[in-house]
Amino acid sequence: MRKLPLRRVATLLLPLLLGAALAQTFGRPQYGSFSVVIVAIFAALLWRTPQSSMRARAKRGALMGLLFGLGWFAGGLWWLYISMAVYGGMAAPLAASAVVLFSAYLALYPLLAGALAAALAPPATSRPWHAARGVGAALAFAGAWTLAEVLRGTVFTGFPWLALGYAQVGNPLAGYAPILGMYGVDFAAALTAALLAALTQVSLRGAALAAGLLIILAVAGQQLANVRWTHPTGPQFTVALLQGDVPQGEKFRPERLAPTLSLYGNWLTTLRADLIVTPETGVPVLPEDLPPSYLHTIATALRSHHAQALLGIPLTRGANQYTNSVLGIGAAAPYRYDKAHLVPFGEFIPYGFHWFVRLMHIPLGDFARGTFHQPSFAVDGARVAPTICYEDLFGEQLAQRFRNPAHAPNVIANLTNLAWFGDTIVIPQHLEIARMRSLEFQLPTIRATNTGATAIIAANGRVQAMLPPFTVGVLTGHVQAYAGLTPFAWAASQFGYAPIVLVCLLALGVAIALARTRAR
Repeated sequence: MRKLPLRRVATLLLPLLLGAALAQTFGRPQYGSFSVVIVAIFAALLWRTPQSSMRARAKRGALMGLLFGLGWFAGGLWWLYISMAVYGGMAAPLAASAVVLFSAYLALYPLLAGALAAALAPPATSRPWHAARGVGAALAFAGAWTLAEVLRGTVFTGFPWLALGYAQVGNPLAGYAPILGMYGVDFAAALTAALLAALTQVSLRGAALAAGLLIILAVAGQQLANVRWTHPTGPQFTVALLQGDVPQGEKFRPERLAPTLSLYGNWLTTLRADLIVTPETGVPVLPEDLPPSYLHTIATALRSHHAQALLGIPLTRGANQYTNSVLGIGAAAPYRYDKAHLVPFGEFIPYGFHWFVRLMHIPLGDFARGTFHQPSFAVDGARVAPTICYEDLFGEQLAQRFRNPAHAPNVIANLTNLAWFGDTIVIPQHLEIARMRSLEFQLPTIRATNTGATAIIAANGRVQAMLPPFTVGVLTGHVQAYAGLTPFAWAASQFGYAPIVLVCLLALGVAIALARTRAR
């Protein structure tokens, strides 16, 4: 009688622990392949149900997906607590509850994936699955998993942080990024995991087929990584990426403003580089609150050095509207970029949640949005596309700037401030995301951050140079602009998320067809 409760506890605890283990693979590219193994174990557990009823299998799969998701997101996004409790002034119990509730919301998506994948898989029996049923179950898992990930990345403005595809930047599956973007890598990783899990379920013939498909996936990914869709254009230009390491607790204090302005003002007026980039809100106040000659002095010095700068600064638009923006300084024509994809609660307040934001003390918490079609900043003939912090998670939205190939970006420039989250895994997690954007578009990415990771990323997604996090310094280097469109850049610019959704639906359709054929 005692064995049943213990077995039940183990059944509930194992997916939770697997999700927590998956969370630890993000921001650690050397362990990215382990993420596939962990998801494979989850898939194998998902299929270990003997119920013949699809409804019963879906119910069990939903519970396992929910528990897996809770471990995954709570284990990988715990640093959100720091922004709310330490810097937002929220009571610790309320901040911790907010992280748990947010993780529970995000876990609804693996819940959906688990329910669908389990429902479409055959019941577990003492006899091995036929090869066709094994392949069908693997396709159903990959399609359901990736479709749920796309939903998580789009519903309520989306939150694709910790998507499985990001953990693959250091392995052969990253080769699918220029073809179908991060979600294409996500699908390849989920399919790989499901085929690994199928090895424990299928017949000898099925195992041989699954092994063959695994080899094809890995080899194809490696070969695709060697295909160049973009090419160098124009001469290299020099960059200076600024990392001020201004503590978040001090950044908006009046007594800290003068040292911050002096630090960045000195860099901007004395450094010699074709392009100088500050972090997000490197200048943390509106232009009208600056010393009268501050921006003019910087612009004059830049022009005398034949240099230009991208300056992170809040701006106004109309009456009582603020924008999280980038100013282009030193160019002949004025340039401004307004952040298009804002952070819920941090930069805009969702309807009905003003009471929640009032519990925190974050300045400028409700910004106006920019558009997804803003022009790039011209530097020595190269088009540099700014993104601000969180919005570089959305490759399909960045792809909108590639709709007109004649004006497509040649370099991506990300301005970020992660000081809200302290010295945590969030910094390498975000670097991993930036590397994926370079892989998708086969363009170099330059990152100027307040606390890290300030880096130069090559068009092949590799980090060429990086400053140590939480140091004050300047990262200098040469950047080669690239021209051309990857298949992902073209398809996403024209059709958004439709191509990867179609892939998922086709996988689910084939899975259903295989199941019906075998049933007959």
